[in-house]
Amino acid sequence: MILLVGGEGAGKRTFSQRTLGIDSACMIDASALAGDTEDALAIMHVQELVRVRQPEEAMSWLAAHHPDVVMIDEVGCGVVPIDAGERAWRERSGRLGCLLAERADTVVRLVCGLPQMLKGEL
Repeated sequence: MILLVGGEGAGKRTFSQRTLGIDSACMIDASALAGDTEDALAIMHVQELVRVRQPEEAMSWLAAHHPDVVMIDEVGCGVVPIDAGERAWRERSGRLGCLLAERADTVVRLVCGLPQMLKGEL
């Protein structure tokens, strides 16, 4: 699995298309999981999985669907929310990112559309 990590709008989807050759029709958004995941090569916004699950549950779900590429937004690098629920979600999202990075063969961080290899190679 390839993990792409970066802020919202950092270029993860474009990198998936241009560099990894994944058609946008093969990308699904984790916040809309009602759709069919059978043809999905990439899953975007996986941080949304931990809005209603623990990170370990989200990892089990991802393992069952075995996507080639997983994209997670960095959500903990800004102002700390006042709302306790939002703070807990950010914590779960960070823990999910750590679990994904541990399991991934390759981890690429994107900043302003520029890839930085953190683990493995393409």
